[in-house]
Amino acid sequence: MEIIDTEIEGPKILKPRVFTDSRGYFFESYSKKLFDKEVAHVDFVQDNESCSSYGVIRGLHFQRQPFCQAKLVRCVKGSVLDVAVDIRKGSPTYGRHIAVELSDTNHLLFFIPHGFAHGFSVLSDVAVFQYKCDNYYHPEAEGGLSILDKNLDIDWHINPANAILSDKDLKHPLLKDFDSPFIFK
Repeated sequence: MEIIDTEIEGPKILKPRVFTDSRGYFFESYSKKLFDKEVAHVDFVQDNESCSSYGVIRGLHFQRQPFCQAKLVRCVKGSVLDVAVDIRKGSPTYGRHIAVELSDTNHLLFFIPHGFAHGFSVLSDVAVFQYKCDNYYHPEAEGGLSILDKNLDIDWHINPANAILSDKDLKHPLLKDFDSPFIFK
């Protein structure tokens, strides 16, 4: 597996070695031994899956301490644009984001550490999205940033005016009105 650093310290793109033949393909999507050595020591405790249609944008979500979550995400059907926004106070890249297309054809995985808000837009007719988390979901600890914040300068590859958003996601604050619970170390 190739581990690709991003322009922001912390998030990583993982490119698995895919073996193909007349039967299809095979690849190792996760190895704790390799992940601990090459990416970060993370103990994943929960796997989640969502299915969404074209035009859905989910995010930008995070969980506050002590329930914050690092995530390892991938798209197993279709394609999404996956986004992680640095929300660590004092970070030289605070408010900047990484965006990577994840699909069932490129098989990329994206690691998002603590201190990042996370979201994705669905670029295909349907997308099945899977992610590992290192902490359990706690609704009282959830938080978010507005995906409509123009100052984040995120090109979701979908016109936000036509996007399908949850009522909850429409209520998240803009970055300028946000007091981050995360500190850059």
